[in-house]
Amino acid sequence: MTETFDDKLNRAARQLSTEISPEHDLWPGIAEAIEPAPRRSRWTPMLAQAAAVVLLVGASSGITYILTSDSGGPVTQVSPELVFEQASFGTDYNLGPEFQEARNGLRAELDAEMDRLSPEARADIQANLDLIHNAIVDINAALAEQPDNVVLQQKLSRAYREELTLLRRVGGLTRNVMTRNDI
Repeated sequence: MTETFDDKLNRAARQLSTEISPEHDLWPGIAEAIEPAPRRSRWTPMLAQAAAVVLLVGASSGITYILTSDSGGPVTQVSPELVFEQASFGTDYNLGPEFQEARNGLRAELDAEMDRLSPEARADIQANLDLIHNAIVDINAALAEQPDNVVLQQKLSRAYREELTLLRRVGGLTRNVMTRNDI
């Protein structure tokens, strides 16, 4: 069976032409393939990149200007929860009306919340308040002798902030316990 198949292949191969004659006008295609393509300038890609950078910077600057310019629309002002004003230090310190109002409000809230706490928690909170109050008294005494001492002024301001923080935390402590629903 392979002999007959081989004979058929040999006969088909003999019928093929052994010579291929080239087309008449082949040279223009060959010459075109050999000659290099026209060169682009080295500056063209760099100029395109520079133009893209200028466009990007200009667009971002324009957008920033539009977003930050005053458009005359309504202005929303957020006031902080507590305002700390500059205190005049020494024996006759004055802490400003906003501070006094905030402190008095937090102190009233604390007094109302203290009744809901256990005696141990009340004792701990009172001990912390006493510690902060004693620190304020001691710092004020030191400031009476050295009223220009910046470190003492910073410590006094920090002691007042700590007092407000403690009052705020304790005031919200029982509120948070009463509203918990994950128990």
